[in-house]
Parts: sequence; structure tokens; C-alpha cells
Amino acid sequence: QVQLVESGGGSVQAGGSLRLSCAVSTSSGYTYNTYCMGWFRQAPGKEREGVAIIDNNSNTGYADSVKGRFTISLDNAKNTVYLQMNKLKPEDTAMYYCAAEPWCTVVAGTLRETYNYWGQGTQVTVSS
Repeated sequence: QVQLVESGGGSVQAGGSLRLSCAVSTSSGYTYNTYCMGWFRQAPGKEREGVAIIDNNSNTGYADSVKGRFTISLDNAKNTVYLQMNKLKPEDTAMYYCAAEPWCTVVAGTLRETYNYWGQGTQVTVSS
């Protein structure tokens, strides 16, 4: 069983930055960089969409809307996945979720149905 806990959300003005964290743990013990990790977001009234993904080989992928502004990264020592968000826009406002799956490709990792493990979410609000 995989447990994911997000943090780092908050309110920021347009153009600002936030860094989201996702602490990963399991009941069985594992080397978490063997997992495929994704960040998703869901705004009110909209579908949950993939934002960034890092696969088992540390290949990364991003939604077109965040390319050049968001960066996904791993800290093996802390068992934590990060999403650095720069140049934030009001349209980035959403609940952000971390997701994990033992294996996936970058393409599959952009899809919500790929993942079986989800965090509880952290709210990001960007004001104009």
C-alpha cells in the first residue's frame, strides 16, 4: 500500500511561485524511484487533468499549459516528489493531487486512469 501526502499549496498573486511536495511512503518498504509519479489538478467544474509526470527512468512530461513554468523532480533521500510552479497564472488555480503507480510510460502517466494511488490534494489559488 502506498501513502501520498501533499503539502505546499496556498494563495499567491499572478507571476508568483509555489513549490508543492508529495511525501511518499509504503507499508512494505520500497525504493520509491521505481514508481511512476504524477501531479494532477482539478478546478471546480472541470475534469482532473495531468500536469506533470516523472516515470521510472526519470523521464519527465508536462501539459502544454505548464511547459516552461512547472518542473517535477525527485528527492530520493526524502522520498519526496516536488512540483515547482513559477510564473503562476489565475488559470492555474485548482486542487493539486499527487499520484503514484508502480510503473508507467510518460505518455500513460499523463492519464488519470493510469494511477491507483492518490493523495488528498492541496489547494493552489492564484489571484490576478
